[in-house]
Amino acid sequence: MKPLIPHDTDSTTLAGGTSPGREDQSLHDEILTRLRDHIVEGNIPDGSRVPERQLCEMLGISRTPLREALKVLASEGLVELLPNRGARVRQLSEHDLAELFDVMGGLEALAGRLACENITDTEIAEIERLHYEMYGFYLNRDMHGYFRVNQLIHHKIVEASRNTTLRNTYANFAGRIRRVRYSANFARKRERWGEAMREHETILDALRRRAGSELSDILFIHLRNKRTAAVEHLKDGVAVEAGQGAAHEPSSFEFKTETKTK
Repeated sequence: MKPLIPHDTDSTTLAGGTSPGREDQSLHDEILTRLRDHIVEGNIPDGSRVPERQLCEMLGISRTPLREALKVLASEGLVELLPNRGARVRQLSEHDLAELFDVMGGLEALAGRLACENITDTEIAEIERLHYEMYGFYLNRDMHGYFRVNQLIHHKIVEASRNTTLRNTYANFAGRIRRVRYSANFARKRERWGEAMREHETILDALRRRAGSELSDILFIHLRNKRTAAVEHLKDGVAVEAGQGAAHEPSSFEFKTETKTK
């Protein structure tokens, strides 16, 4: 894997006219994005300690930039910082999921209603373009690309609400369930990924027509369905772990990392 640390330079400006400060910010953003994706995609089990040494090797960085990135992810609700003991992936209970998804559903429902009042034709065209890009990832079973664009579509709808308070509140909660929204697509009791794609078709249709009340209801139901799938997936994971524990040692549990879909 290509290291993220740039080559040292004695000049005050890097090749191509990029200043060191801008390069540092770009590096920080790249580390943050890759670390966030690594956690969201289930490569570290819920409640587990963040393996700093392994991540530093994977990203090609020292512990200082890694810990700076972890502070950001802690503010987003993805990880918890442990005093003098590093960090661990935040674990949500079924009750936590129910509350968070209902709040997010309410926020997205309001965003959809306001977006239909304020969105421009250009913004709708951009969301439509993203929708078909997401559909391409779905057809190719590329969960990483699908989820990235999916979240961008939801973000664009919230942006179109033109409500700064709503946007900030949404951002505060979005990070807490980002990992769960990703994993919910793997729920086995239903074809959640295909179901979500069909729901996005109705979201786009209502947005094109600027049908505020309809879009509001669709988005709330979309989040409620996602919540149901997330809880199902959580229970599936517990059942699998319990079964593995019984096979090896009746009184213990064995945790494993979710396999990514690419």
